[in-house]
Amino acid sequence: MTIPQTIQTCEDLLTAMVSFDTVNANISGVADAELELSKYLEALAGTFKFSSRRFPVSGDGFNLLVTFEAVSGGPWLLFESHLDTVTVDGMSIDPFAGRIDGGRIFGRGACDTKGSGAAMLWALKRYAQQMSGPNNIGIVFTLDEEFRKTGIKSFVRNDLPRLGWMPAGAVIGEPTQLEAVVAHTGAMRWTIHTRGVAAHSSNPSRGRSAISMMVRVIDALESRYIPNLTASHPLTGKAQCSINLIQGGAQINVIADHCQIRVDRRLMPGEDGERVLPAVQTVLDELCRDQPDLVVEQGESHFDPPLALSEDNPFVPVVQRGLRELNLPTDLRGAAYGTDASILSAAGVPAVVLGPGDITQAHTHDEWLELEQLNKAVEVYLKLMSGELRC
Repeated sequence: MTIPQTIQTCEDLLTAMVSFDTVNANISGVADAELELSKYLEALAGTFKFSSRRFPVSGDGFNLLVTFEAVSGGPWLLFESHLDTVTVDGMSIDPFAGRIDGGRIFGRGACDTKGSGAAMLWALKRYAQQMSGPNNIGIVFTLDEEFRKTGIKSFVRNDLPRLGWMPAGAVIGEPTQLEAVVAHTGAMRWTIHTRGVAAHSSNPSRGRSAISMMVRVIDALESRYIPNLTASHPLTGKAQCSINLIQGGAQINVIADHCQIRVDRRLMPGEDGERVLPAVQTVLDELCRDQPDLVVEQGESHFDPPLALSEDNPFVPVVQRGLRELNLPTDLRGAAYGTDASILSAAGVPAVVLGPGDITQAHTHDEWLELEQLNKAVEVYLKLMSGELRC
């Protein structure tokens, strides 16, 4: 792949990255949505004289690991940024133009999280130009963070154990306004199904509506389960649960014999995800005892763990020291959303979420990133790459 000669700044790099349509394949239906951007970054890393490795994920898609070994036998610091984005439907700007105006760059992914990825790679370019450095650096660009996190899960399961080195710490790029996030929520997402009996709508009494059943299920969840959630964490807030998707029926003149909802349950650090479905099942069992005609079952589930990095972890002061040296805030923060950091943390890699931009600009109709934040992120990442890990 030919790399444009116009990549002279981090802003140029981010503009180029935004130009690739990487809407998550589970949203767009386009297989291997991140593939062309992965190839582009691989080729660009080659022009910077970095090593890179492809780690297959699914189809032709691969996580890309870019490495620079500054000192043989030295410690490794890992950076991570995902390449996929959410939908561009409803955007009020050209999602792939990377237009710069008023000190901001506009486009899907500019904030979440191509800005982080561009700043990481540009910082590594500058780090490699130094005469020497204390740390070896890896940057992994991952797939499918916005839907299933298959990219980071594949990396942790299949590739991390065979790298030949274990990161002393990891920096996960997400829009945190360059504040260190050490705790965030996890998520349990699953389906609940009701089963009815189809009949012609001219005589509804001959059937049993799965939609009517689901109305009762939703009412039970919203009156008996959700209000009783009490788990909380000082950095992430209170446990949440919501019902956000519903599908049912076959056509307008047929009593629905099936209905499905999808439930989103946000887990606080310290909560046991394995207790969620049994707790909901207790509510459903009580409902079925009161209403024997109800046929309901829980289905497919998806779990992402919360992140809770202890302030006592030796990697935390390393990050704080780098921020302090740049006169940036060092207070530790929490987030109500999930990231790839929790998957790395569960694998034994201390992970801090740290990146340019504001989460309120992620996924918006006019997504943008302040260029000041982008350039500060380069300095922050470079400072961390250049500092003594001592952890």
